[in-house]
Amino acid sequence: MLKTWFAIPLWQRVIGALVLGIIVGFAWGPGAESIKIIGDVFIAFIKMLVVPLIFFSLVAGVAAIGDLRKLGNVGWRALLLFVVTGQIAVWLGLGLGTVFQPGIGLDTSAIEMGPVPDPAPTTWREMVLGMVPQSPVQVMADVNVLPLIIFSLLIGIGILMAKEDGAPAQRIFDSGAVVMQKVTIVVMELTPFGVFALMAWVAGTLGVPALLALGQLVALVYGGCLLLILLMYAGIVKFLARLPVVDFFRGIVDAMAVAYSTASSNATLPVTMRCVERNLGVSRSVTSFTTSLGATINMDGTAMYLGLATLFGAQIFGVDLSTGDYVTIAVLATVGSIGAAGIPGAGLIMMAAIFTAVEVPLETIAFVAGVDRIMDMMRTATNVTGDATVATTVGVMTGEIDTAEMVSADDV
Repeated sequence: MLKTWFAIPLWQRVIGALVLGIIVGFAWGPGAESIKIIGDVFIAFIKMLVVPLIFFSLVAGVAAIGDLRKLGNVGWRALLLFVVTGQIAVWLGLGLGTVFQPGIGLDTSAIEMGPVPDPAPTTWREMVLGMVPQSPVQVMADVNVLPLIIFSLLIGIGILMAKEDGAPAQRIFDSGAVVMQKVTIVVMELTPFGVFALMAWVAGTLGVPALLALGQLVALVYGGCLLLILLMYAGIVKFLARLPVVDFFRGIVDAMAVAYSTASSNATLPVTMRCVERNLGVSRSVTSFTTSLGATINMDGTAMYLGLATLFGAQIFGVDLSTGDYVTIAVLATVGSIGAAGIPGAGLIMMAAIFTAVEVPLETIAFVAGVDRIMDMMRTATNVTGDATVATTVGVMTGEIDTAEMVSADDV
């Protein structure tokens, strides 16, 4: 029985649980709330992973960059492109959420939840001071994400500065990051059960309006990802790398397909490297460094989604977000994507961190968890496309590309 269960791909089990949960919810009605505890346990496991996964993955990701002086042109160009595209992505998500407002008008009065705190009036001086982790242990205990990220970045930089003396510490964090990814995979096996219970609760308690709101959120995520792929990435390839766009996408279509089906940047990495090196003609050194780094820190699709999902939750529960909150979301979604493991479900973990930072109720996760896998597939395809875009562009900038490997630009 168990063998048959695990033989089914996780995404198929999640989709099946999603459909079954909706059917049970409509048939059961408000009584479906009695099984919500199963979904609550799933969300509790996700919240459990936030601090250790960000800490280990972020430190390991920074330390994996190696000696910044030796990386030279390749390193700073890749990092700059990753940061710029990440910021564009998250502001796109915030823009889509502001314009289309997918969470407006949904009646959540049937949901029992704690009081929604008002945004605390904070001056810019307090915000800057609050970014400094005066007590790293307290920061972790309070799940205070921004100072946690800064502390993790400093630890990673310290490892780089220590060079050989920092190698033992780097191995510890590398090992810790791998262990936390494995733990995350174990928790993600609970997804079908959590999705079934949460979707039954949503469908039974809130009915069709909630499903329509979720459908709009999914549509906006797919639309936002397509905008990133067809406008931002295509624009970078066309105007910055000056390469034929059609041939670029033809060269990475295999990686995009694998990314969409597995929803894992890490699982897609070997295919991405093969496509970039063999189909696009980028040198092996640039390909290996840039795509590996991208699989760790470049999560444009996830960053866009985190901005959009945070506004979705704020709109559902009537939380007023200040300009400072928007900036906080943009920073956390971009920098925090460095700490998002390249495995299915990582977006839910980062979502819990950002919601906590801007005081959006975590009940929002219960809404989106049921359809997260559907969105995760598209987000991952976007992330992998971004990795290939940056690798190819850096290859052009540094002269580490053989354009003869690509079809002639005249065919575009």
